[in-house]
Amino acid sequence: MNTLPAIARDDLRGVMACFATGVAVITAAEPGRPPVGMAVNSFVSVSLEPPLVLFCAAHTSSTWPAIRAAGHFCANVLAAGQEELARAFARKGDRFAGVTHTPGITGAPVLRDVHAHVECKIVETYEAGDHTVVLGRVLDLDADTEAAPLLFYRSAYRLF
Repeated sequence: MNTLPAIARDDLRGVMACFATGVAVITAAEPGRPPVGMAVNSFVSVSLEPPLVLFCAAHTSSTWPAIRAAGHFCANVLAAGQEELARAFARKGDRFAGVTHTPGITGAPVLRDVHAHVECKIVETYEAGDHTVVLGRVLDLDADTEAAPLLFYRSAYRLF
């Protein structure tokens, strides 16, 4: 009989903390509604042809349903020095208070002074454990190639 070993949640979290990731704020906006956004560290490139990226949203997220309803999103890759922005989008409440942004081509907020932004149309979602994997087709993108990224490593923000 093939049974899979039980992996404790804290053990997985501890081991995965050894993998440094970037930090992104996923934003979206529906016409006539306030913009929404959430911090993630699960943003990755999937394919160059066609251009696809993905991020993961927890099933408990109160922001993901609004992003899904918008049908598009902007992944704002944070730059070094934007820790407070990451913290703001990880909290509850008005995450856009005092945050300067402009609408991208989809209407999703592009945050000011980010390292890069990638605007996408949601093309597919997949249920995966306690998260939803969101696949997006890239529609527009830009980067400040002189900026350094904000990293997340061992449960803390770090600089490159």
